[in-house]
Amino acid sequence: MPDAMSEQLQQDMVCEGLLECFHGLKQLDRECFQALVEADEALTIDELADAVGRERSTAYRSVQRLLQAGFLQKEQVNYEQGGYYHVYEPTDPERIAADMQRLLNDWYAKMGQLIQEFESKYDRDAPTAPSLDG
Repeated sequence: MPDAMSEQLQQDMVCEGLLECFHGLKQLDRECFQALVEADEALTIDELADAVGRERSTAYRSVQRLLQAGFLQKEQVNYEQGGYYHVYEPTDPERIAADMQRLLNDWYAKMGQLIQEFESKYDRDAPTAPSLDG
């Protein structure tokens, strides 16, 4: 993905690119998320690893990134004889979109502040503070 914002704006983007843009997620993370979206029910790590054709540990790391970004929900399922396992399913898309909108708004406010600082710092017509060397 291009580094400069001007390059990013010229690039064709798809909605899945938001996963990378907002959260720095990887192609495998997109694949795991898509597999969970397409599944009829919540999946275990082993089932997800099979769905994306990766090792269990690789799928687990991807799931951890997706959980941290808020794209997945984790549920504990208990065995009757004791013990448990976890299953994963996608978070509601409306909630994900609201979180990304909040991030975008925060970023926009921060960029606006930095632009104002830039303008103030480099404005040739603005009065400069008197020097103490004077």
